[in-house]
Amino acid sequence: MEIIKTDCGLCVNDCAIDCYVEDGKIVKIEGTPGHLVNNGKLCAKGQHRVESVYSPTRLKHPVKKVDSRFQKISWEQAYDEIATKLLALKEQYGARTLFSLTGSVGIEHFEFAAFNQRLTKAFGTPNMFNPEGMCFRIRILARQITFGKYVIEEPRKAKLIILWGHNPDDSYFPIAEDIRNRVKSGDLKLIVIDVRKIPLAKEESIYLQPRPGTDAAVALAMINVIIEENLYDQEFVAEWTTGFDKLAEHIKQYTPEKAEEISGVPASSIRRIARMFANTKEASILEGVGCLQQYANGLQTERCFCILMAITGKIDRPGGWVTCPQIRLADLRVPVEEKALGYDKYQLFHQFNKTPPPYGNSSMMSEAMITGKPYPVKALISSGGNPAVTFPDTKRFLEGIKNLELFVAIDPCMTETTRLADYVLPACSTLEETGIGGFTWCVSHCEPFIMLRKKAIEPLYESKPIWKIWSELAHKMGYGELFPWQTDEEVAKHFLSVSGITYEQLLENPEGMYYGTKNYEPFKEKGFNTESKKVELYSARMEKFGVPGLPSHVEPQQSVVANPELAREYPETLITGARQVEYINAQGHEIPGLAARIPEAVAWIHPLIANKYGIINGEMVGIETPRAMIKIKAKVTEDIRPGTISVPHGWAEANCNFLLDATLRDEASGYATLRGNACRIVKLS
Repeated sequence: MEIIKTDCGLCVNDCAIDCYVEDGKIVKIEGTPGHLVNNGKLCAKGQHRVESVYSPTRLKHPVKKVDSRFQKISWEQAYDEIATKLLALKEQYGARTLFSLTGSVGIEHFEFAAFNQRLTKAFGTPNMFNPEGMCFRIRILARQITFGKYVIEEPRKAKLIILWGHNPDDSYFPIAEDIRNRVKSGDLKLIVIDVRKIPLAKEESIYLQPRPGTDAAVALAMINVIIEENLYDQEFVAEWTTGFDKLAEHIKQYTPEKAEEISGVPASSIRRIARMFANTKEASILEGVGCLQQYANGLQTERCFCILMAITGKIDRPGGWVTCPQIRLADLRVPVEEKALGYDKYQLFHQFNKTPPPYGNSSMMSEAMITGKPYPVKALISSGGNPAVTFPDTKRFLEGIKNLELFVAIDPCMTETTRLADYVLPACSTLEETGIGGFTWCVSHCEPFIMLRKKAIEPLYESKPIWKIWSELAHKMGYGELFPWQTDEEVAKHFLSVSGITYEQLLENPEGMYYGTKNYEPFKEKGFNTESKKVELYSARMEKFGVPGLPSHVEPQQSVVANPELAREYPETLITGARQVEYINAQGHEIPGLAARIPEAVAWIHPLIANKYGIINGEMVGIETPRAMIKIKAKVTEDIRPGTISVPHGWAEANCNFLLDATLRDEASGYATLRGNACRIVKLS
């Protein structure tokens, strides 16, 4: 039996695993003992990783839809027909007629995303879409606006942590374990700010429960207290920030009493946590992957957090937000003159930095497919995702794909999305290919550490690595000179060619290696990467793009405050997207071991609201918005704010995305508002 050391590859944690392989088959997977990321432990997904590799839903060969039924075809036929159709559509409608959409795996799976970008750009379309067009990227943007770079949370060195809209038990379990252990030992103080009372809020912590979408008001009031009581780091603010005077004047309106009126959080609690945060040198705000960015005020809420960290001197200092070296990998993008969808409408998102993000605004995608504006969209390639379940405003997405002349899906498994495609191409799993693994550790764990994601077994059936599928399709389309690589190893060596690390070094260090060191207070040598070389509390550049240079509270579009007439018909507030550690988006529901743990979706409803509608725990209810209604089981619990209904993400039979309206957006970023929308409960029996 051989033990292959690699990484799990299912999510951003990239936990280190030992794969036990016998006769070419994976028979067992364990966490790598003592590894710095997961210390030998695995979440439920990792524990059932073998089941996912050998899932009965695995696609075994390419298929083509003929008369509404799939027929087996060869790879050669699939490539020939897809390439011919794509080139014909380009000739008729122009290159922008092709949209490509990657799932969340494309964030952690570098090769997958890079080859997608290379082919679409070679084709000439700027329209690649991925989860960062609706999740996480504006967190990066807000920090780039403020600091000129993306600084990263360093929770393991913090003495105080604010978990703000973040439940690491279900998303970053190694961090959750560290927090829990240090709270119990007295080494860490914990503050939880969340609409839901997460498990860590039940530890020794301070818990605040704001009205959905009002987090910026709470943060602004904290800034008010810190400035009014002279609790800010006066030396750092004087020497390393600009715009403090404007901030101090702007913030006067956001007293704790005003924030209490807006959010429902007691003014006394806001003062308490503001003082605790300011007076703890090693303190950090940890937020969820996408939670707070998906309200109507997402970008400016992120700016509030940046300002809180900055004025208290917690930037580039241990336990705060620090500059963690990010490994440089070769960039496979080729230039394309066309601008991505949303470039002109959401200028701040696309144009603030010298290099625009390589993807368009996902919230505009379905509408473009439906209306043909600003140009006809006739082809879509979906890879490594299940947008028929996970895409916001799913009804519009499904309407949009009906207008396509070509829909191709690339995935390891048969899903709700692949069933709708014209062609389905089988990709292998991450354990069936070699690539760059663990490169997200700098972002997810603040460690400049990397390892090789080493192939454990050969690709099953006729499946292939996604990079190879993109590459072989490119050859059929006449772009072969841009895709010279033949093997996983050649691809990995190319990506590493600009990194300062060799492929051979990673082979010699199978559990990974450091590629750099964290350097605290680098600003003392070269300043910040902004135009002023300082932290920009007030951003004049934001105002050039039509967005206020200082953050304010903005009501969710369908809240009782913003739209009282709608609230009379839909009096409750919907939040969607809560993660469950057993699943990653829509993946894993077919795995028996995971389904036994959480067999169905449940909506969290407070007892007061349940009584209002005559709902009992475990009853099937309808959750309805102006867009649609879904049926889901009620979980009556005091762990949710009264009046708020929480529906999880990724369930086909109770798809929360049918309830959403992608035209409701953060006007600064273009992100669809997936949280804070109006809803009501429908009694079904």
